[in-house]
Amino acid sequence: MKIILLLIVGFSLGSVPFGIIVAKLKGVNLKKVGSGNIGATNVLRSLGKWPATLTLIGDILKGTVAVAIGRYLGMEPFYEGLIGIAAILGHNCSIFLGFKGGKGVATSIGVLLFYSPWVSVLTLILWLIVVFLTKYSSLGAIVSFGLLPINIFLFDPGDKGKLFIAILIAVLVLFRHRDNMQRLMKGTERKVGQRA
Repeated sequence: MKIILLLIVGFSLGSVPFGIIVAKLKGVNLKKVGSGNIGATNVLRSLGKWPATLTLIGDILKGTVAVAIGRYLGMEPFYEGLIGIAAILGHNCSIFLGFKGGKGVATSIGVLLFYSPWVSVLTLILWLIVVFLTKYSSLGAIVSFGLLPINIFLFDPGDKGKLFIAILIAVLVLFRHRDNMQRLMKGTERKVGQRA
C-alpha cells in the first residue's frame, strides 16, 4: 500500500509543469510557441535564459524530491527507482495537461541525482559534451541516456534492480525523442539557442 501511495505522489510531483508556470508568469502560452514542448529547451528558445534556468531547476527537483521521499520512508533502491520512474511519467503525461507533457530529460537527471549520483554526473557531462559539439540538445539526450544502462552497469554495479531502472529510464527518454531522431536525420532539428 505504501509503495502505491508513493508512486501516486511521484507521479503527482512529476506532473507539475514548471515550464508552463514560468511561461504563464511571463504572459506566454508555452504550448503555442516554439516546439510546443514544456521543457527548458523550448523555454530557452521562446523566453530566454533565466526562465529556462528556473524551468530546468524545477523539473530536476521533481525527480530528486520523489526519490528522496522514497528513501526517507525506507524504500529499497528498486522501489526508489520506481518512484522516480513515476515522476518521469508524470512529467511526460501530466495530469494538469490532459496527460500530455515533456520529454523527461531534466526530471530523469533529477531522479539519477539521488538514485545514482556519480552516474547522474556522468550522464550530464555526456549530454553537455554532445550539445557543445553539435548544438543539439535532443542529440545530447539521446546519446547520454542511450548510454545510461551501460554506465550504471560499469559505475554503479552490484544491483540488478538499478540496471533495470536505468533501462526503463533510457527507454522512456528515447521513446519521447523519436520525433527528434527523425528531424535529426532530415537535418530539420532546431539547435540550442535558436529562436522560436
